[in-house]
Amino acid sequence: MSHRRWIGFAAALCGTALALPSAQARPAPRPNVLVIVADDLGFSDLGAFGGEIATPNLDALALSGLRLANFHTEAACAPTRAMLLTGSDSHRVGLGNMPESMAPNQAGRRGYEGHLRADTATLAERLAAGGYRTLFSGKWHLGTAPDQDPHARGFQHSFAMLNCCHDHFGAGLSTDRSKMFGYTRDGETVTSLPADFYSSDFFAGQLIDQLRATRGDDKARQPFFAYLAFTAPHAPLQAPAATIAKYRGRYDAGYDVLRQQRLASQAKLGLLDPAVQPHRPVDTVPWDSLSPEERQTSSRKMEIYAAMVEELDKAVGRVVAELKAQGEFERTTIVFLSDNGAEARDPAPRPGTPAPPLAALGGPKTYVNYGAGWAQAATAPSWRFKSFATQGGIHAPAFVAGPAVRRPGTIARAYANVRDVVPTLLDLAGVTVTPGRFAGREVQAIDGLSWRGLLARNATVYPPDRAVGTELFGSRSLRQGDWKITDIGDGIWHLFDLAHDPGETRDLSAAEPARKAALIAAWDRYAQDVGVVMPDPPFHPNPPRDHD
Repeated sequence: MSHRRWIGFAAALCGTALALPSAQARPAPRPNVLVIVADDLGFSDLGAFGGEIATPNLDALALSGLRLANFHTEAACAPTRAMLLTGSDSHRVGLGNMPESMAPNQAGRRGYEGHLRADTATLAERLAAGGYRTLFSGKWHLGTAPDQDPHARGFQHSFAMLNCCHDHFGAGLSTDRSKMFGYTRDGETVTSLPADFYSSDFFAGQLIDQLRATRGDDKARQPFFAYLAFTAPHAPLQAPAATIAKYRGRYDAGYDVLRQQRLASQAKLGLLDPAVQPHRPVDTVPWDSLSPEERQTSSRKMEIYAAMVEELDKAVGRVVAELKAQGEFERTTIVFLSDNGAEARDPAPRPGTPAPPLAALGGPKTYVNYGAGWAQAATAPSWRFKSFATQGGIHAPAFVAGPAVRRPGTIARAYANVRDVVPTLLDLAGVTVTPGRFAGREVQAIDGLSWRGLLARNATVYPPDRAVGTELFGSRSLRQGDWKITDIGDGIWHLFDLAHDPGETRDLSAAEPARKAALIAAWDRYAQDVGVVMPDPPFHPNPPRDHD
C-alpha cells in the first residue's frame, strides 16, 4: 500500500479527515479588513439596534453578521481610537486624557502626551509588516506633528482630519497642523477642499480612491486593511438640506416618546430584555415642559442629527459597492463601532453672538448639538452619556460582518472591549505578535483579547475573574464579570449587577460591601498598573448634576 493510500485508510478507520499534501493545495487567502468608526453615535441610532433613522447599508451588514450587544469603549473619542489602533489601555499609549482637556497635574506626565506614544505599535504598522496594504481616511485625533501623522504610523495611504472636530462642510480650513481644521494627505498638508465637501461623503470617496489606486492585478494583489474614521454624527450638527427635509416633523413628539419607542424596538429585536428597568433621564427636563418654540428648535436639531446618520450610512454604502465591484466584498471582514456613547452637550451661543435662525440650522458655520434628552433616547436603558464611565458613556453599538463570522445573523451577549480589535484582527490575519516587542523595539503590551471564539461560536471572551478598568475626566469604572463599580466623577463609587440591572438603577453598595471593597481595590491596582493620574483640579466637560 502506498504511503498516501495508507494515510487515507488510517483516517477512514479513525473517522478523522486528514489534510493530504498536494501540489494543488493553496493556503486560504488572508482576509481583507475594513474598520469603520462612527463618532458619538448612540447605541440605538441604527435600525439594526432599534432606531428609526434610515440606515439600510449598515443594517444589512449588521443583520448579516454578529451584533455585539455588550461592546464597550472609553468615554470619549481620542482615548477610544487610541485603544482601537493599539489594543492597549489609553493611559499606556499617550491618551490618558483628551488632548484638549489635560489638567495641570496631568500635562507632561507619562501617558498624557496627547498623542500616540512612540513606544506603541499600531494595527496599521503590524499589518503592513505582515504584508497588508494599509489605508486610512477620516478623523485621526491621535497627534498633529509630522511624526504623529497616520502616514508616519503605518498607513501607506491616508487622508486625515488631524483634530477632533470641524465644520462638516469644510469651512475654516487651516494649513496650520495644530489648528482645529487641519488636514493631511499622505503626510502632506492639505491646502484646499472642494466646494462640495461634506465630511462623510468625502472621507468615503478618499478611501474608495485609495482602494482603486492600490489594487494591483490579481496575481500581485495584497489584502488590505482600511480604516474609515467618520467624524459624524459628532457636533456641529450639519447635513445636506435635502436629507434634513426628509425628517421634517418626525421628532415633534419629543425625546421622551422617542426613548420609549427605542426601548420597545430594542426589545423586539432581541437586544434588550423587556423586563429591564431603564435608568431615568438626567440633566434634562420633560418634553411637555418646554415652550412651543423650544420644542420646535429641539426637534429640528434631532432632524439634523438623523440626516447626518443617514449620510454616514450612504457613505458606507458607497464603500461596500466598491468592494463588491472589485470582487473583494466576500473576503472582507468588516468591524463597525461607535467610539463612545451619545453626546449630550448643547452649548449656548457665545456671548454677543445671536443664535442662528431655525432655517439656518444644519448648514455651514452653524454649531449646535441636540442635548441630553435626545442623547438619552439613544443610550437608554443606560445611565448617562458620553464622557462618563457609566454604561451610557461606554456601552456602544458594534458589529462584525464577513467571513470571520461563523454564525451570521446572531447577537453576541458576551462582554467585549475596543481593546480587543487589534488582537482579533491580527489573529484573523495570521500575523504573529511578540509580546512587548515590534520591529526590534520595545512597545506597549496588548491588553485586549481575541474574539476568534466569539466569532466562531459566540463563546465568552473574558474569564469571570478578569477585571477591566477605565478612567476619563475623573469618571471611573471597573468591571469584573457582570459586576461593575462606577464613579461619575464626584468621588462616590456605586456597585451594580449588570446581569440583572444593565441600566445601573440599583446601587448594591450596602448589600455587597465586601464585593464593592474588592472591586475598588482592583481599580486601584489597575490605576497603578496603567498610570492613571486623576485630574486636579477636577475637570469634566459635562459636569454631573445628579447623584443617584
